[in-house]
Amino acid sequence: MRLHACAQALVERFDGAVPADVDELLSLPGVGDYTARAVACFAFGHDAEVVDINVRRVLARAVGGESDAAAPSAKRDLAAVRAVLDTVPAPRRPRLSAALMELGALVCNARSPRCEECPIEHECAWLAAGAPSDTVAPRKVQKYEGTDRQARGRLLDVLRGSDGAVPRASLDLAWQRDPAQRDRALDSLLMDGLVEQTDDGLFALAGEA
Repeated sequence: MRLHACAQALVERFDGAVPADVDELLSLPGVGDYTARAVACFAFGHDAEVVDINVRRVLARAVGGESDAAAPSAKRDLAAVRAVLDTVPAPRRPRLSAALMELGALVCNARSPRCEECPIEHECAWLAAGAPSDTVAPRKVQKYEGTDRQARGRLLDVLRGSDGAVPRASLDLAWQRDPAQRDRALDSLLMDGLVEQTDDGLFALAGEA
């Protein structure tokens, strides 16, 4: 599993300590962009942009005047958060990041925002525009063919059809069109707990290893 591989990397490369740098955190097995930034920000107090759906919704409404967040865009979302974080001194930015997440989760929620309780009610561009609904362009529905979802499905099909754990080569054969996509799909299955890796490097459905 990725957790075991991550623990090994921490011991071998960082003397058993969790690094505080975003790039070093990203180098750990199973650690993605959100997790790396969240750990750097909330565990170590670093000035790192942390973006989740709640943060994107708050910024879409308060800054952009939109009814909800648009489809995710790493470059756009990180830049939007950075612009807000830079409005306060560096030592206060981790607390502001946490406040944005809490505001989106508890007050500026998707279905029934409690605007009368919002501390930035009088600065919200969406409220200033009359709280219009459906101002965000509909999200495009991703085709299934050739997607990460299809790659995940092919890998799971192999494991469901086997009597026990299988070698990595069996999974490689299931999705040959894009090795990087296959690796990404396998990593995500491991992270989601749907697939487990045995001590001898084989793969199986969770609970069947």
